[in-house]
Amino acid sequence: MTLPLKLQVFEIIESSVKNDWRGRWFDLFMMGLIICNVTAVIVETLPGLAEHHYAFLDAFDTFSVIIFTIEYLARVWVCTENLTDGYEHPVTGRIKYMLTPLALIDIIAIAPFYLVMFFSVDLRFMRVFRLLRLLKLTRYSPAIETFAAVLKDQRRPLGAAMVVMVMLLVFASSIVYLFEREAQPVDFASIPHAMWWGLATLTTVGYGDVTPITMGGRLFGAVIMVLGIGMFALPAGILTSGFTHEIKRRDFSVTWRLVAGVPLFAELDAIKISEIASLLHPRQVPSRYAIVKRGEFADAMYFIVTGEVEVDIHPVPKKLSNGEFFGEIALLKDCERTATVTALTECQLLYLDSHDFHRLLHANPEIREDIESAMKHRLAELEADDTDP
Repeated sequence: MTLPLKLQVFEIIESSVKNDWRGRWFDLFMMGLIICNVTAVIVETLPGLAEHHYAFLDAFDTFSVIIFTIEYLARVWVCTENLTDGYEHPVTGRIKYMLTPLALIDIIAIAPFYLVMFFSVDLRFMRVFRLLRLLKLTRYSPAIETFAAVLKDQRRPLGAAMVVMVMLLVFASSIVYLFEREAQPVDFASIPHAMWWGLATLTTVGYGDVTPITMGGRLFGAVIMVLGIGMFALPAGILTSGFTHEIKRRDFSVTWRLVAGVPLFAELDAIKISEIASLLHPRQVPSRYAIVKRGEFADAMYFIVTGEVEVDIHPVPKKLSNGEFFGEIALLKDCERTATVTALTECQLLYLDSHDFHRLLHANPEIREDIESAMKHRLAELEADDTDP
């Protein structure tokens, strides 16, 4: 059944799951357009070049604003299809959406163009202001999205580290001011003046334009340099830990959805699915790849998430697709593989190694019954094939 136009547009431009090729191409097109816009702004600053290509650059800017405007209006139109974030109401829902950070970035990206049309402002300044369109990449780039999620999750530890660094900056600037105010009354005229030295020293940048010359100031500066190395390593450690946690969380979330999509596990509750998701491992194989081969030692059972495979049962090979599984016979009977299974298309699989396989069946008798029933049916097919003349 064909989806309504509004829902189709929502799936293309707003859905986080880009199963539709149109959605993937839309994201690629918008990312390319944003990068070209930023490149154009940079190129315009080259002496002489902007004058020779002004007409083209101006036309490209107009074209870009038209696309960005249509995109923004389309997002506002279809946001009421988002039932998870509370945008259902046709008026208040759209207002709530327009006040979200990503929607504000969208409007900021096109605002300079319209401000120049209606207000007398410095055109050169407004053109450079278009560099803010680079922020729109946060909507399309998974890497930037991950970084934003890490900053949000780690905002408290990062905030605490920032407070400690500000305190250290004030302390360092105050002490060096006391040491250097008489020897260098211009460079260290006040604590705010000394903060420039403190910031350059704590960050280990060391511009060298302002340096202590007294013995006390130099000794204290050496201590601050060592402290600065440790203090500015603290946010790096927090971000590293945050990235590790976020990547693990996303990997688990993807695996959980894949497990929930397998019919064998569809009737299980969320806790059971989470337990199984922690045991399964994702694997992606290309087309025409032999996943298992007849006579090999059995070390895993496989579940097909997407794609199609072929089992070389004679005389007619059998095809398996989304939601089906294979490899259970050799694990249950503790024998060699009874058939070769080849990927007909690119396949996304989940596999369960032999140790976890037996643990899973022991803890879930209902799953064991389903798998044993499927095994008996397949063994019957194999025996029937062997007895055929």
